[in-house]
Amino acid sequence: MRVVMIGSGYVGLVSGACLADFGHRVICVDKSPDKIDALERGEVPIFEPGLEQIIAQNTTAGRLGFSLDLPRAVADADVVFIAVGTPSRRGDGHADLSYVYAAAREIAAAVTGFTVVVTKSTVPVGTGDEIERIFRDEFPEKDIVVVSNPEFLREGAAITDFKRPDRIVIGTDDERAIDIMREVYRPLYLNEAPLYFCERRTSELIKYAANAFLAMKITFINEIADLCEQLGADVQKVAKGIGMDKRIGDKFLHAGPGYGGSCFPKDTLALVKTAQDHNSPLRLIETTVAINDNRKRAMGRKVIAACGGAVRGKKVALLGLTFKPNTDDMRDAPSITIVQALLDAGADVHVFDPEGMEAAKSVLGPVTYGDSPYAIVDGAEAVVVVTEWEEFRALDFRELKARMAKPVIVDLRNIYKPEEMVKYGFSHFPIGKRITKA
Repeated sequence: MRVVMIGSGYVGLVSGACLADFGHRVICVDKSPDKIDALERGEVPIFEPGLEQIIAQNTTAGRLGFSLDLPRAVADADVVFIAVGTPSRRGDGHADLSYVYAAAREIAAAVTGFTVVVTKSTVPVGTGDEIERIFRDEFPEKDIVVVSNPEFLREGAAITDFKRPDRIVIGTDDERAIDIMREVYRPLYLNEAPLYFCERRTSELIKYAANAFLAMKITFINEIADLCEQLGADVQKVAKGIGMDKRIGDKFLHAGPGYGGSCFPKDTLALVKTAQDHNSPLRLIETTVAINDNRKRAMGRKVIAACGGAVRGKKVALLGLTFKPNTDDMRDAPSITIVQALLDAGADVHVFDPEGMEAAKSVLGPVTYGDSPYAIVDGAEAVVVVTEWEEFRALDFRELKARMAKPVIVDLRNIYKPEEMVKYGFSHFPIGKRITKA
């Protein structure tokens, strides 16, 4: 099939590359000349395990291309996906749909013949209706069907998620569009990928409801972690105990410094705003958003407390900056708030992240960047684990301790066992567990 992906950011690039890997002919369109030039040179602008190889293989095979020319790309397309950004709108928290509507108008002006236009961007309920109205009012002669097909990609595991999905949600009741969408995802049939067809508005809400529920689950276990610290319980064991219940499940029950990234913060806020506008407030999600914001600030205070209550003039080393491992995404990462709290308190902050330091430079204040975990800990009064990268799990603790001014580890991801830290002479400050001091 002739597929066009409008937007070559995270969702568009991963989706376009995977569809090309299925055998479709795919063109990824973007307005950034620098991005398109880089992609044509084989340079992938985001870090996602496996993506660079898939892009290289499919560009070489001639199935995947990149373009700045939207009208030419979509003119003969069978299906056009809109995968542009929908950031939180400045001032009110609603999703900014200006890029979606602009793309829709450009697509409608250029397509010829019957075309399916698919919103893969995360959009509020009713966005498909508005796109359809734009097409009907401004381009009445065009034969276009608008479909909702939200993405459910986890950064760091996006290739696997696309090729082995839990479900593929498709919102349309148009039989021609249903046939097209079945053909788009036909290569997944051998994996028994569950295609779930529903109304377009239902499809749009499924995406928001899923992200809000997962964000709420994370926030729940974070609050239980706080209670564990007060009661002398172990949050990891609590999470395991409740996660064994199949009605609850063990996913997203890892206590930490709060959720971040490109989806949960903006999607929970957008859902809250949509619900308020329709006089159906979502109190649980409103509280989830507030708790998560407060938690990030509380993590800064936790680090300061571990350093004896003051960090002015002290060196503090942070391991990990991205909101999760296996990505270079710094959007709404807890590290941003933690670093700012430490800087405000007068700390000398040194940081290291395997992939996120370039992105971090545009959002962090005056910190010092190091090229390894060991390079940033010389003379440090505390090491703070902010992101659970695999390489942080097997550090040489003897060398770490020898380099530090004080052997203090603030383990915001619970990747170390307290008994191991005591053995190496560290004071260990975990999340939702007893503090163990050397």
